[in-house]
Amino acid sequence: MEIMAGALPSLLPKLAELLAGEYNLQKEVKGGIIFLQAELESMQGALEKISKTPADKLDDQDKIWARNVREMSYDIEDTIDTYMVQCKARKPPEQHGFKEAIDRTLKWFRQPKIRRKIAKEIREIKSQVEEVAKRRDRYKISCDVAEGITIDPRLFAQYENVTELVGIDEARDDLINNFTMEENEVPFTQGKIVSIVGFGGLGKTTLANAVYKKIRAQFDCCAFVCVSQTPDMKKLYKSLLYDLGKRINDETLDERRLIEVLREFLQDKRYFVVVDDVWDISIWKMIRCALPDNNVGHIIITTTRISDVAEQAGGAYKMKPLSLSNCRKLLYGRIFGHGNKDNNKDTGKCPGQELADVSDKILKKCAGVPLAIVTIASLLACRARNKMEWYEVYNSISIGLENNLDVYYMRKILSFSYYELPLHLRTCLLYLRMFPEDYEIDRDRLIRMWIGEGFIQYGKQGKGLFELGESYFNELINRSMIQPIHSADDMVYSCRIHDMVLDLIHSLSSDENFVTIPNDFDHTSPPNKIRRLSLQNGKGTHILPQVTCTMQHARSVLVFPYAIALVPSLGSCHVLRVLELQNCNLSKANSLEFLWNLHQLRYLGLHRTRISQLSEEIGNLQFLQTLILRDNKISNLPSSVIQLRNLVCLYIDESTRVPNGIGNLTYLEQLLWLRIDYSTMNIIEELGQLIELRRLCIQLDQWNDNLFECLCKLHKVQELLIMVHPCQLGIVGLDAWVAPRSLRVLHTRSSCWFPTLPAWVNPWLLSDLTNLSIAVSDLCQVDLEILGRLPALRSLGLLVDNTKIGMHAGLNVGAGSFRCLVFCELWGFVWPVIFDQGAMPRLRKLVFWSIYVQKATGTASNDGGFDLDLGNLPSLQGVTAELRCDGATKEEAKRVKAVLSHAAEMHPNRPRHEIYIRCGDSCEEYRTRKI
Repeated sequence: MEIMAGALPSLLPKLAELLAGEYNLQKEVKGGIIFLQAELESMQGALEKISKTPADKLDDQDKIWARNVREMSYDIEDTIDTYMVQCKARKPPEQHGFKEAIDRTLKWFRQPKIRRKIAKEIREIKSQVEEVAKRRDRYKISCDVAEGITIDPRLFAQYENVTELVGIDEARDDLINNFTMEENEVPFTQGKIVSIVGFGGLGKTTLANAVYKKIRAQFDCCAFVCVSQTPDMKKLYKSLLYDLGKRINDETLDERRLIEVLREFLQDKRYFVVVDDVWDISIWKMIRCALPDNNVGHIIITTTRISDVAEQAGGAYKMKPLSLSNCRKLLYGRIFGHGNKDNNKDTGKCPGQELADVSDKILKKCAGVPLAIVTIASLLACRARNKMEWYEVYNSISIGLENNLDVYYMRKILSFSYYELPLHLRTCLLYLRMFPEDYEIDRDRLIRMWIGEGFIQYGKQGKGLFELGESYFNELINRSMIQPIHSADDMVYSCRIHDMVLDLIHSLSSDENFVTIPNDFDHTSPPNKIRRLSLQNGKGTHILPQVTCTMQHARSVLVFPYAIALVPSLGSCHVLRVLELQNCNLSKANSLEFLWNLHQLRYLGLHRTRISQLSEEIGNLQFLQTLILRDNKISNLPSSVIQLRNLVCLYIDESTRVPNGIGNLTYLEQLLWLRIDYSTMNIIEELGQLIELRRLCIQLDQWNDNLFECLCKLHKVQELLIMVHPCQLGIVGLDAWVAPRSLRVLHTRSSCWFPTLPAWVNPWLLSDLTNLSIAVSDLCQVDLEILGRLPALRSLGLLVDNTKIGMHAGLNVGAGSFRCLVFCELWGFVWPVIFDQGAMPRLRKLVFWSIYVQKATGTASNDGGFDLDLGNLPSLQGVTAELRCDGATKEEAKRVKAVLSHAAEMHPNRPRHEIYIRCGDSCEEYRTRKI
């Protein structure tokens, strides 16, 4: 059983709000809430303590108590939220005279009834809380039970038979090359630290041990110690001394003295130490104190699952998954034995093509993780060698693997990472069960759903909820629990979850009613209370009647397109907080009628659902924080949208018009796209009232000078995109704007020209700017150098005016500039841009648009081409260029194309390159793919 905090993190702030808010509570109710606050805070503290113990080591009574607290917290929050909705029932806007008087009278009569009801419910909740506490004490048994001996399965990696380890030689030799010189000899006068980092089960300990055995003979003394999550430092120092060959007779030595003994012993010795499984940088620093730098030479290898620990320890070496050929070798060797000579071939060998096909599907799920492959191999080895049996194992992956000792050990190893997570990150990770296996999960979408569920609460950091969510997401990546997916500019925009982690999540949450998936219940019934429902496909239809009857407590419903026909009635889901219907066809009339009664809704995802309008009743959803309406045919938002005062995120299409009064949404942090046309120019003034905006995308029919004054008021903007449609670029006054220091992304290339590079494009002021796309009429060498010093810039789109006479001298990208840039797109350049050695060291994709051949060849070398020195860009993976023939012949364009192609082909990386020649309206394409 998994220990989770339930609704406690979001419930406690709501209790405080009830006491501080204008709810006119009775004295008895206030006393009851104060009692609940104290009791629930104590319960939360107790849950956090017992959550640090793995579930298989917990006392059964603690498990039962934790489950009762969690379920009780959900029910209490539902009650509190219902009361808040009733108290904050919205008053219809613009009501005057007799109708307004009637509404006030009805509200006055209704409030005493509501207060009496909450007083009764608080009394019942108080009794329930007291009973849960008393029951635990009532049946508490004090007795000493001998604990069973547990073995850390990671120890096996230190004693693995090297002949059975596939691909380890390659990784071992690659790692050794990090700190050796000629003939694998380790330098005698240098010290070196290498930190192996990677996903649990990837073989970090195995690799470290292989290196240890290979080169340990070159050292005076060696040690291999495992740190674990909660190390006994005194015992660890003694283990180091023992392995190194130093005997100590004094058992009373404290940690400080043991460090001194280690340092004295190693000061004049050439030593090699492996520190396995480091979880905390502070622990590593304590160990490092005992390992001195000396003039004799030493090697220290650490292993960790946490990227930050590896970076801070030094010399991070990212562990790579096994190649497909090595995956096959490992799988077939474990199943069929290593006596089969064919197993030594690069492709591996499997008897029968049908088994080979299904085994490749299995290996794809294992994603090159040796632990997963070995675990699955143990299952397949016990099965008949036929396709149906193997497909049964394949289908069991990620929906609960069958009971097996190897499966137990695999989960045990992965669970070390899980139980190291704080409670709030565990809850966020378990929520990923809502998505199907192999699904690409959009980062922003996931964070918004976390916020809607209440998993993210304001802390002392002063950050917004979305920023906190970003830190949660990044921490799960840092701890190797999710796999990041990068965009062209190397920014993480989505993630996947490894099937083995998905299996762990399934095993942890299935018994505790965290997520309900109908196709998981082939032979069992769904829970009595469904808290979260995920409809992923058309399976599980036989339990839908039971699901419908247990939906009253659902907090999240996530529906995928193939399951839209199975959606149960949601009209009774009065506590629903998250509803995601992305890509589902809702074009039928009245398909959204049930929505307007879901008063607790925080997140509503209607992206690409084929709807053409929203009802005015959307204003009923007073707690709504996120409204996503992208890729639909909604021409106008209803006027009641401006009543959604808690709205933080609004995603609409460029063609959708917003009503007057958008300035009322003062909590809004993300707004895209905002359409401003000739009839809605007054919205610009209202936009200046949204001072909490972090992300803003604007679509203009024509540039409006008032926008400058508006942007000057938005001091918290991190992402700003402005587009003018139709594209009518003109010089505007935005160069006088002072960009906020928080700015990360700026796209104005499609909206306005800057006469020169604005003064506010300053490396000291814009230290967080990662993505810049602007149009600069007159760019000079100094401007390029300023851009090159932007410390975090990863993507650059730069448009220049090729009609400027002074643009023909040529520009140099100097050494050391654009150190983080991975994507560069240049428009309108008419001369060769030369890349010096050491410039743009991380650049992967280089794009030139609209290079005018006539002007280019006029400044080119005698062979009719021009040398860009592409060979000085060490990370280059792709080159694209569009050559314009205006004023030049096609033959001249082809000569330029030949030089560009040659430069790309001679590059050590052999990058894929695409060259387009455009003459008038026609375009010829020359493409070469990377070899």
